[in-house]
Amino acid sequence: MTSGLEFDLDRSSPVPLYFQVAEQISEAIRRGDLAPGARLDNEIRLADRLGLSRPTVRQAIQYLVDKGLLVRKRGVGTQVVHGQVRRPVELTGLHDDLRRAGREPSTRVLEITTVPADERTAATLGVPAGTEVVRMERLRYARGEPIALLRNWLPADLLPLTAESLQRRGLYELLRAAGVRLRVANQRVGARAATPTEARLLEDRRGAPLITMERTTYDDRGRAVEHGSHVCRASHYSLEVTLIER
Repeated sequence: MTSGLEFDLDRSSPVPLYFQVAEQISEAIRRGDLAPGARLDNEIRLADRLGLSRPTVRQAIQYLVDKGLLVRKRGVGTQVVHGQVRRPVELTGLHDDLRRAGREPSTRVLEITTVPADERTAATLGVPAGTEVVRMERLRYARGEPIALLRNWLPADLLPLTAESLQRRGLYELLRAAGVRLRVANQRVGARAATPTEARLLEDRRGAPLITMERTTYDDRGRAVEHGSHVCRASHYSLEVTLIER
């Protein structure tokens, strides 16, 4: 609760009051005074305590929701999010990164089937159009909360895959265990709004911001071994890049 926090508002400052409130809550989250999952006082109580109008407090909270620091849940209230998944740009899967971060990954397999490759998928995987490929769709959870919708296509002859194995282990872990030597990947990152279906599966609002990721991975012989098209909740996800001067 924010009841234990001290706010220092400068009413003579040109900085808007909503922004001052938002920045002080943000700093409390950064320091750990407001832990992941902590609930905020409701807008009316917080407004009364600070001597501010309810619209000002609502604007401060919405600002932090848009930044991905807070989340509104029906029947629960406003909570500090359970931390973002910070992913270094390495040849790892989301399952590996979550486990390494202690985020208790789990998976719900929505679909796994064999289909003829359309022209785009065939070109990406370097096979003739109509060649059978495995198509799968999974929901990835961290500590019981959905954070990413994963869609992948693989050559059908690469390795046997089942819903059970995909629930227990990450795709890259399964590929390596089958002797596939992952070497390099081409990746493109973007952003867009969630569709109604994606919002429902990810338990987010319609039109919520998503990070998109397209990745094609190759083995040490140059063969494309998987193509992924993933969307991740922007409020729970960030990418970390190290830049080196050459």
